[in-house]
Amino acid sequence: MSAQPPSPSSSSRFAPELIPWNDDFVSHRFVQLDEVRLHVVEAGEGPLVLLLHGFPEFWYSWRFQIPVLVRQGFRVVVPDMRGYNLSDKPAGVNAYRVERLAADIAALVEQLGESRAAVVGHDWGGYAAWWFAMRHPDRLSRLSILNCPHPEHALGMMRSRVQLRKSSYMLFFQLPWVPEQALMREGGAALRRLLRRDTEREGAFSEADIDRYVQALSGGTTTAAINYYRALLRRSPFALRRALRPIEAPVQVIWGSRDRHLGIEFSRPSPRFVPDLRYDAIDDASHWVQVDRPAKVNARLKEFLDPLGPSRVS
Repeated sequence: MSAQPPSPSSSSRFAPELIPWNDDFVSHRFVQLDEVRLHVVEAGEGPLVLLLHGFPEFWYSWRFQIPVLVRQGFRVVVPDMRGYNLSDKPAGVNAYRVERLAADIAALVEQLGESRAAVVGHDWGGYAAWWFAMRHPDRLSRLSILNCPHPEHALGMMRSRVQLRKSSYMLFFQLPWVPEQALMREGGAALRRLLRRDTEREGAFSEADIDRYVQALSGGTTTAAINYYRALLRRSPFALRRALRPIEAPVQVIWGSRDRHLGIEFSRPSPRFVPDLRYDAIDDASHWVQVDRPAKVNARLKEFLDPLGPSRVS
């Protein structure tokens, strides 16, 4: 059984909130999908909320959000995405195409015994969530995206010299084996530098946190994680654009404005594809917005998810 934080009063429902992390908040198990077995952590009861991590992370990237959403009255499930940490690592670049990432989310909702879920995604988790929302709208109740552009912006980002400089690492990731070695040699020194220097809040990633991230990305996870980028850049951006569909469910975009990797000019989706949008830039946050300014992110998530019902306590 996972630890259950105490219930809040209604007056504090949307207040900025932090709960010290304790690994006992969550329980661990594996969920078998059609193609892969995913490791998940879960806690709480109520409407289902899925939290999807990005690169180079794992379920632990949501440590500041899990207990707050559980206390709000949600069933929170956080997978290691396919290829990451303890989840299966299918071989080959094509195993990490966006269609398969989206299908994993839909299958996970079904295997958890639910008809729909609210989905919150950051970075690559956000990209998978965008495609899940378009390809499996019947499985989605609400969508929250943190620092991940809508796929409609792909062509514009490719035409921007500034963004191409920011995204140059994605071209480096197309090389075989070299990116894996560069990222993880000397005990993951490059990854450690990234997590130490890339945030706005000093100590957003503690040294103990960084050790966990390096361990989670070690071994076969490194190639699988980089294969996400290889799979994306081997697709025609024109074909992907033709596959775009409007998302009718309510959508929230939370954006750390000091993102060094993604230009804020690509942060807002157009009404054509996202007609029901709540947009919220956090000026003093980096790309790692949910660990940089966790209390602000928590308040925004709580307010956005509140219409699903569980937080209405007397």
